[in-house]
Amino acid sequence: MNYVESLGYLDGLGKFGIQLGMERIEGLLRELGNPEQKIKTIHVTGTNGKGSVTSMITNILLAANLKVGKFTSPHLVKYNERICLNGKDISDDDFAMAISAVRVAAESVVKKGVCQQPTQFEILTAAAFLYFYLQKVDYAVIEVGMGGLWDSTNVITPVVSVITNVALDHTDRCGATVERIAMQKAGIIKEKVPVVTAAESNEALGPIISFAMFKEAPVYLYGKAFWGTEVESSMAGQKFTLHAGNTYASDYEIKLPGEHQIKNTSLAIVAAKLVSKQDDRINEVALHIGVANTLWPGRLERIHVKPDIILDGAHNPNGAEALRKALDKYYPGKKVTFVFGMMGDKDMTGVIKTLIHADDVVYTVRADQGARAAEAKGLAQLVGPNAIPMASLAEAYSTALASVKEDDVLCVCGSLYLVGEFKKMLLEERQSMN
Repeated sequence: MNYVESLGYLDGLGKFGIQLGMERIEGLLRELGNPEQKIKTIHVTGTNGKGSVTSMITNILLAANLKVGKFTSPHLVKYNERICLNGKDISDDDFAMAISAVRVAAESVVKKGVCQQPTQFEILTAAAFLYFYLQKVDYAVIEVGMGGLWDSTNVITPVVSVITNVALDHTDRCGATVERIAMQKAGIIKEKVPVVTAAESNEALGPIISFAMFKEAPVYLYGKAFWGTEVESSMAGQKFTLHAGNTYASDYEIKLPGEHQIKNTSLAIVAAKLVSKQDDRINEVALHIGVANTLWPGRLERIHVKPDIILDGAHNPNGAEALRKALDKYYPGKKVTFVFGMMGDKDMTGVIKTLIHADDVVYTVRADQGARAAEAKGLAQLVGPNAIPMASLAEAYSTALASVKEDDVLCVCGSLYLVGEFKKMLLEERQSMN
């Protein structure tokens, strides 16, 4: 298959949806020679923040002059974003090669009766493992797709496991309580492999600590074993001090705003320090350079100043809380206008209650054209009288932009799918102008 054909193949697999379970990915990887067992990995899960942490760990390893793969999801504009090597998206040709090889293996296992047709995410996961093995990476940093225990990435035995946090999301698949979701995320814990986490409540920590004790895995807990304290903070970035016990305190600078990113950065640094215990190429300088170099699109991403235009994929109450805290912190007393779209299967009421104030102006849109997206009109009814449903994202953005003043804030948020559609729209506008 060429690149276009590989995209068509993946899109065609969308009809199989999300199916948790390990038999398909295990059968598929066996057919490929188990490439995931031949590379060193770091595994990252959590309700929010796992993408940022994955990216920061990757950049620390790159700053140590290592060859590093990174697997994340979802993508914003192109599938290629999910599979990165040394900080660059996989090329179209290499992507097509990897997907083609995995397709052959998938058709083989289905024909042999080993398992049912692997899902789109399972094909992408296998392609990432195969590509990283063929590229002979020193490490691959792997972000969980959903949950952990039954996620298709959970076929690896990593050097370190990271659980960023635990909050309510994907309740239809991972459980209706924080405790049940924590059990899913704790499923990535492996025998004697250290675990780094910023999970907080007893509901979340209980399952994680229990799983770790059962697996004899050391646990490094944010707030106890290590913690970060803010020195200075703005939308342009932050400086904070990372403390670890009574023996370590060092100042770090990052480009990612929001107090939650101090916690995420601390997790990434401690995870990398644990890897350094068996790889002395990872030093203190790499820790500082790696996190300082990290940008993570679609999360408190400021794309314009005066007016400030911010993109954020806040799609659950926990993410919405982080976004609202940042808006209140960095723009006190400023008018906030939202272009807002969500998936209909998310906790729309919880996000709206947490994120949107009565004096905010909200233009609601469909997050994308998929069947899961909430209709603009229904979303506006949930928001209340300060919401105006719009026919399209382009119309909502142009209307919102025309209404804001230089000192106001315009925030496009509610779903990473919406952020992706917005980025595609801007890209198409730029291309049409050239």
